[in-house]
Amino acid sequence: MAIIPLELLAPAKDYQTGVAAINCGADAVYIGGPKFGARAAVGNSIADIEKLATYAHRYSSKVYLVINTLLYENEVAQAVALAHQAWNSGIDALIIQDFGLLETALPPIPLFASTQTNNTTPEKGKFLENAGFSRVILARELNLKQIAEIRQATSVPLESFVHGALCVSYSGQCYLSQALTGRSANRGACAQPCRMAYNLIDDKGNRIEKNQHLLSLRDLNLTNHIEELAKAGISSFKIEGRLKDEGYVKNTVRHYRSVIDKIIENNESFAKASSGNPTTNFTPDLERSFSRGFTNYFLDSRKEMASRFTPKSVGKRIGLVTGIEASSFKINTTERLSNGDGICFFVNQQLLGTNINQVEGNRIFPNSMEGITKGIEVFRNFDKAFNDSLSREVSRKVNATITLGMESGLTITAIDEDGIAASITIGEETTPSTNPEKATQTWIDQLSKGGDSMFNISGVSIEPTPAPFLPVGRINALRRELLNALEEQRVKNYYRETKQHIPTQHPYPEKELMFSGNVVNSYARRFFERHGSKVLQDGYELIPSNAGDTVMTTKYCLRYELGDCLKDRAPKEIQLPAKLFLENNGKRLALEFDCPRCEMKIKLT
Repeated sequence: MAIIPLELLAPAKDYQTGVAAINCGADAVYIGGPKFGARAAVGNSIADIEKLATYAHRYSSKVYLVINTLLYENEVAQAVALAHQAWNSGIDALIIQDFGLLETALPPIPLFASTQTNNTTPEKGKFLENAGFSRVILARELNLKQIAEIRQATSVPLESFVHGALCVSYSGQCYLSQALTGRSANRGACAQPCRMAYNLIDDKGNRIEKNQHLLSLRDLNLTNHIEELAKAGISSFKIEGRLKDEGYVKNTVRHYRSVIDKIIENNESFAKASSGNPTTNFTPDLERSFSRGFTNYFLDSRKEMASRFTPKSVGKRIGLVTGIEASSFKINTTERLSNGDGICFFVNQQLLGTNINQVEGNRIFPNSMEGITKGIEVFRNFDKAFNDSLSREVSRKVNATITLGMESGLTITAIDEDGIAASITIGEETTPSTNPEKATQTWIDQLSKGGDSMFNISGVSIEPTPAPFLPVGRINALRRELLNALEEQRVKNYYRETKQHIPTQHPYPEKELMFSGNVVNSYARRFFERHGSKVLQDGYELIPSNAGDTVMTTKYCLRYELGDCLKDRAPKEIQLPAKLFLENNGKRLALEFDCPRCEMKIKLT
């Protein structure tokens, strides 16, 4: 039976966040380079990426660089140069969207097909595998059955998002930001119009819903489905959040590390994907970091999933207001509140908030009493004590044993949990101890200390006993030298996979491509044409927007969200008008419902 390593993949907006993710137990991190990342605001230098790769590889963790935007003609050569620089810096794989890169002279680096390539079917997964991709990152919209079907049709490793913000559109298929603002989501510059407030109106202009965030989804949280995903064929579990801060990353990584470790412990089919164990000074709690509320999206069934009244973080519910005074209120809660906490609440479906200045038992003195009334439900969207605990350093230690051998001179050998070994021989003269038992114990005590190294010393043996006398300071110096040598050996032993990219000609699943094919350079056009697909239209970034354009396709359905699903209700029970529109600042977007496919389209008018 093949044993499958389960990878926990974390976001890193910068070097420091990447190190924190690894220390909290990430098996891999993904990070943006100087250009061409889908989060344009968080680029990093090659020097920092090289530092991160060196740090990660000590723990057998990996670093993936994202070049997951569409590339204009004059940018392709720059992206290829970046790929070579990144490979030389030590990264393990590239996450890409633009198929034009496969028409270039890339380094021998594994390629991962970004979720931006819209990977929803077994046919697409098989195509990508045959095209030479080393991993396929699946669309978030898939359910367990669909994931299992892709696994059955392919052998390429599969990756799935398990936590974080959700794009309401199928990834790579959203053109709303480009159409409204000229800022392309496929170019890393999304203006996030899906988080804006809209009115829902009919074709006569009658308002059905007013000023709601009708396209804003809650955050993904698949904590309770990780084992099901693993059994369906997922081997990499991805946390979204390259714009998130270090505290958020620490909390989410530590949480999912614990979840995955329990699954591995109870199932011999799975194994860890990297080495070492994290030690943290906090108990992870996902509700205490940025959260719009949680959904499991479509993984097991369709449920309500929108955050209609705010796109902001609401945080953890703490209780109901039970009494009001001029400058304070009482709250019924089991949570411990602190000075400096941020709290929020809804008043007439609008989110308001304030800070806590003082806490006296269950009586709270906020910075402002505006909007706070008896019976109102209060949430904490900033937990000062928890965030203070997240700011402390965390560490990750690899288990190792040390043996002092004396058969042919004094030799100290360290062997880590992966079987990697290092030895040093003591050249100086030693003298027998006048107290052999004490000398032996001194060796054991000093060699048992991992100190500031990356190792936890799980055992020390002296063969044979008794040990000779050496000063404590000298023993400690030898231990440090030994552990430094073991760390160097780990880096030297790290194996980085390579992949040669050979052009292929197998048929692409779609025979004709319109703007949703995302072809914005001649390299991508050549790729698709060689694979039997005719490019009928350039990508949306290169053509004018027109009324009737489908600028978003989503499995999320506003009719379902508002309790008026056309499939589940008889015609006489339908409450909403046949024609629906979203309206914001005088701009109107038409909604079209494809009930057989359970999809909603948003079109320009």
